[in-house]
Amino acid sequence: MAKPAQKVTLSPSRDIPFDKLVLSQSNVRRINAGVSVEELAEDIARRGLLQGLNVRPVLDAGGVETGMFEIPAGGRRFQALSLLVKQKRLAKAAPIPCIVGGAASDILAEDDSLAENMQRVALHPLDQFRAFVALREKGQGEEAIAAAFFVTPQIVKQRLKLASVAPALLEVYAEDGMTLEQLMAFTVNSDPARQVQVWDAVKNSWNKEPYSIRRMLTETAVRASDRRAVFVGIEAYEAAGGSMLRDLFQGDDGGWLEHPALLDRLVAEKLHTEAEALAGEGWKWIEVSTDLPYGYSHGLRRLTGDSAPMSEEESAAHAALLAEYRALEQEYSGQDEYPEEIDTRLGELEVAMEAIEQRPLIFDPTEVTRAGVFVTLDRDGGLAVYRGYVRPEDEPREESAIRLGRDAHADAMGQGGDAGISGWQPAASSGGGTVITSGGQLIGADLSEDEDDGALRPLPERLVMELTAHRTLALREAIGRSPDVALTLLLMKLVTDTFRTSNASGSCLEASVRHVYMSAQAPDLKDSVVAKLVDERHAAWEADLPLGNDAALWDYLTVLDQGSRLALLAHCLSFGINALHEKVNPYGAGISANGLTRRMAHSDLVARTVDLDMVEAGWEPTVDGYLNRVPKARILEAVREAKGEGTAQLLDHLKKGEMATEAARLLKGSGWLPEVLRRADLVALDREEIAEGQGDDAVQPEEVDLPAFLTVDLSEIAAPMMAAE
Repeated sequence: MAKPAQKVTLSPSRDIPFDKLVLSQSNVRRINAGVSVEELAEDIARRGLLQGLNVRPVLDAGGVETGMFEIPAGGRRFQALSLLVKQKRLAKAAPIPCIVGGAASDILAEDDSLAENMQRVALHPLDQFRAFVALREKGQGEEAIAAAFFVTPQIVKQRLKLASVAPALLEVYAEDGMTLEQLMAFTVNSDPARQVQVWDAVKNSWNKEPYSIRRMLTETAVRASDRRAVFVGIEAYEAAGGSMLRDLFQGDDGGWLEHPALLDRLVAEKLHTEAEALAGEGWKWIEVSTDLPYGYSHGLRRLTGDSAPMSEEESAAHAALLAEYRALEQEYSGQDEYPEEIDTRLGELEVAMEAIEQRPLIFDPTEVTRAGVFVTLDRDGGLAVYRGYVRPEDEPREESAIRLGRDAHADAMGQGGDAGISGWQPAASSGGGTVITSGGQLIGADLSEDEDDGALRPLPERLVMELTAHRTLALREAIGRSPDVALTLLLMKLVTDTFRTSNASGSCLEASVRHVYMSAQAPDLKDSVVAKLVDERHAAWEADLPLGNDAALWDYLTVLDQGSRLALLAHCLSFGINALHEKVNPYGAGISANGLTRRMAHSDLVARTVDLDMVEAGWEPTVDGYLNRVPKARILEAVREAKGEGTAQLLDHLKKGEMATEAARLLKGSGWLPEVLRRADLVALDREEIAEGQGDDAVQPEEVDLPAFLTVDLSEIAAPMMAAE
């Protein structure tokens, strides 16, 4: 027979006067944590006591109830009530709701206290968030909610911010599918669709850290610390309609700007405003750019200006600052280090003096009218202005006498006869006053203004570029079927590169000869046979060529006979030959190992084609040019290859200097070359001949005219020496 379940009897509850209650020594809570007693007292005063006290009767020595009650569970509430009584906000005999346990219960008082503190479950953050949302929807503000629950308004804002997270992600969090830190990361971007998209991308990934989620949600935004945002200012950005992304759960350096296109427009407008202010200084052009490329001033001449003089007031202020600075230095010169306040003051004085010393530059007004300015942002988001750059086309020079079809082109483009060689000038350099451009395009120009005033305006630069692109392609097709014209065009460009020292003149052909400077060369190279031949040929052509006039040069090259044209082409092309064995740079600058191998193989191919012979070119193994610069083993190897083993042995006992001198005499006229000067095809041929001649008498030391000290029998010298011993 089943035993009936024992019925549960709950402890009764009743109101007990406050002055009948005392705190039990059985209460297990000893350390205050969480909401302070003062905050709890304020909450009880506001809303009343939400939870009664757990009490037990106090017994005397005979086990009789005394009328007092001790509190094993609820000690913090009792302390809060005591504070209210002390503040005379609660009567001493005020009834307090209590649950009264039995004095003779088998359950210890410490057991009750421990159970009340351990068996309660903290509120889930999502429940807290939903409760805060409900309170706000019923009219309570963030400050009131924070005050009611004794948290900071920032915590309330953080919990309410979770309302911006997609409901689907809140459900994932409620089911422990993500951590609270991950959920908070999604609040950076308030777009629910994007939040779900990012979660789908990372939920099965090994990397779903909160920082990674934040990065993905803000990858299209711009940080507030970005120099563009600093330059424009967050207030100006928001005033223009831009919105921000904020992270309430951790430091975000000011947040993210959600509309990069708007930010870029504001940057461009502000830079243009600054450029318009600079135009009053009289510059010919101003180039505006958020980012100036590396080498932006390459090929431009920088003006050197004079610092503007100080006014009397500035001079006096600078002198006072300097006097104070020197006085402090002298006063504390004997100390190992300055006191902190003195060091700070010295720094302030340095900054103040530097601000006065940074004087604007004054340029020659004539130079200003042909020079320009770059306007950009510095790395910290400040305005950077670089004044005084002159483009090559704006340099003062005499008007060229060459006018190839100038008038015809000028008429076609609607320009006068002084438009220049090409007959037109782009809009960016033909208007009056300072021309402000960005990326080479005019900015701030209204093409609709005065469109029908009858004036013949220059074509827009973009249109000119598009039209000339058509012309370029047509020229390529025409040149491709005109070998004679192509040869003349190439010759003219190569002649210009070879004989003119200035690179100011332009060409429509992107082909050139780069003069190769031989940084490592023997002292006698300039006096060699080949050097004289090159110089003589160059001088002869230079005397014939009309180098000062492009039109005359074109006519000269056109009527030149074919043999002479090819000879001139070969001469110009020869200056671009580079067969130097240079040092390989493994870090990228200079030539690579593979590039050097290809260069040397290519040069050997050309050498075979022209039947190059370095002996006929005049090279010989001289003492200074080769023999004294190699070890003795190399000298002996050269003699051995040229004169045989026997001759080489005769030199073996000599000192380095004597060996080099005798080797030079022996090698003169022998035709011997070091490996680097030999042609690969001839080396291979020599090896075949040697292989075929092994074993016969063909390879024998030559009869050579040796000096007396080399022809004496060594045994005759050795005998007297032995006798002397």
